[in-house]
Amino acid sequence: MKIDPLERVARLIRAKPTRKRELDARLPEGQFLTEKFPVLSYGPTPKIDLKTWRLRLTGLVEQERELDWNEFTALPTTTIEADIHCVTRWSKLDTVWEGVALRDLALKAKPRPAARFVMQHSYGGYTTNLPLDEIVDEDVILAHRFDSAPLTPEHGGPVRVVVPKLYFWKSAKWVNQLEFLPEDAPGFWEGYGYHNHGDPWKEERFG
Repeated sequence: MKIDPLERVARLIRAKPTRKRELDARLPEGQFLTEKFPVLSYGPTPKIDLKTWRLRLTGLVEQERELDWNEFTALPTTTIEADIHCVTRWSKLDTVWEGVALRDLALKAKPRPAARFVMQHSYGGYTTNLPLDEIVDEDVILAHRFDSAPLTPEHGGPVRVVVPKLYFWKSAKWVNQLEFLPEDAPGFWEGYGYHNHGDPWKEERFG
C-alpha cells in the first residue's frame, strides 16, 4: 500500500526502536541490526530495459554525456564493503557492492568550477541531493552488483547510487541522471521534511 509522504514522515517522527539497540560501535544511535535487506521504495518498482537504459551527466559540466548500458559497464569498476543505515531505523553491516566510482563519472563530465551540488534523478521521478565534494568520496559508487550478483530491481537495479556515510534514502535507486548544480535544492523526501544532509551518526533524520 502506498503511504502518503507526509504520513510516512509523521510515522517516523513518532516511531521508537522496537528492538534493543545492540552494543556495537558500528551502529548509530536509534538503529537496530538486521540480517535481512528490507525493501522500501516510494511508488512501484519500474521495469527498465537495459537496451534503452541511459545515464545522463548534465548541468554545470564542460561536456554533457549520455552512456548506454554497454558503455557504462565497460568503465573501470570498484568494490566496496560498507555498513548501510536506513532512516526507518534498520542497519545492515558488511554489505558488498560493485560499480563505478562517482568520482570517475564526474571526471568524465568535468564539472565547472561553479558546480557545488549534484541532484540524483531516477526512473519514476525520484530525486535526492548531495554536495559534490561528498559524492566524489572514494566509497561512493554507482552500483550495478550487490553480494556478487546483478543488483535486483527491488533494490534499485539495474543501477543505484551507494553513499554509505548517509542514510540510505540518499542512495537513489534506478538512477538515470546526475545533474550538477551551482546551488543546493531539496529532493523528493527532503521536500517532505527529511533532513537535507542525512548523517546517521548525527541522527539527521528530519529538518
